[in-house]
Amino acid sequence: MSLSVQGCDPRPLPGPTPDTPKPAADQHTDLPLLKTLVLDCKQGAVRAVRFSVDGNYCFTAGADKSLKLWNPNKGTVLKSYTGHGYEVLDAKGSCDNSQLVSCSMDKTVVLWDVSSGNWSRKWRGHQGSVNCVAFNEDSSVVVSGSVDTTVKVWDCRSRSQDPIQTMLECKDSVTSLDVSDHEILVGSGDGRVRLYDMRKGSLDTDYVGGAVASVAFTRDGQCLLVSCVKNTIKLFDKTSGEMLSEFSGHINKEYRLDSCLDYSDKYVLSGSENGMVYVWDLVEGGLVAKLDHGAGSGTVHSLAQHPARAQLLTAHRGLVSVWEDKEQEKEVEEQSMSSASVYDSKPHWM
Repeated sequence: MSLSVQGCDPRPLPGPTPDTPKPAADQHTDLPLLKTLVLDCKQGAVRAVRFSVDGNYCFTAGADKSLKLWNPNKGTVLKSYTGHGYEVLDAKGSCDNSQLVSCSMDKTVVLWDVSSGNWSRKWRGHQGSVNCVAFNEDSSVVVSGSVDTTVKVWDCRSRSQDPIQTMLECKDSVTSLDVSDHEILVGSGDGRVRLYDMRKGSLDTDYVGGAVASVAFTRDGQCLLVSCVKNTIKLFDKTSGEMLSEFSGHINKEYRLDSCLDYSDKYVLSGSENGMVYVWDLVEGGLVAKLDHGAGSGTVHSLAQHPARAQLLTAHRGLVSVWEDKEQEKEVEEQSMSSASVYDSKPHWM
């Protein structure tokens, strides 16, 4: 593996366009505005990019049926996982970094052992492509959402091929989900967001005005961030269902784009179909920055925010861009990026 394959993009970064908001010198310094790496994932189109729970690693789901584990700070591939029969659409890491779960257009949900690269479970209960997947808080169960309109819950500790629960309330494709310690938040193409409270056994449903593209809990668990295709991004109070704020300006006419909150719950970030990531102030609702991926970048459709600092991963075409608030300290000794050294280096959990 040569440095030209994975690493810094040698081309000069484009300057700000005239309509790009310019943050004041003492303002928004905690935003990841500096592109530090561009990873050529060599997986065809990158369908999703996700951070591990601790933010030290990331995963890319590829159109070539593969899943890859990366060190996003060095741009090195640590492992590749193959076993899906069609495009991989989403992936998440477990709370202890020992397992990965992925879902695919082949209708399966696969649980992987990170260190060996082998799969330990392959669940085939869905009747259509599986769009989204997530672990619960202690990674004992996996939740998946599919084009077949169902949400299924799988027990990671059981050998059973059957889900332990199936939610049938959605009237269209399940497009996105998020999981808290006792709640499952589900977005669907039927224009509704559903919040399942597993402790109370209750379901709250809200109509949000369009096919849901992305849903997420805020980090304090009090609010819900919901984006819709051909519509705005909205912030709702979880308890009352009241819309607290609305964010607009990005272009989202055709595709399902990720939106997320930054690590501090201060900013809302969203992909866009014009090669940009838009950043709004959560409280004031105003646009504070645009991250320009350059001419010909196409749609920026997947985002991953570092859990503890201002680092952002963005996926567009077959590339993943790494954005920081300031440049990382360059290592004095340049590490060899041969395939041998990459696979000989042990991850921290071994």
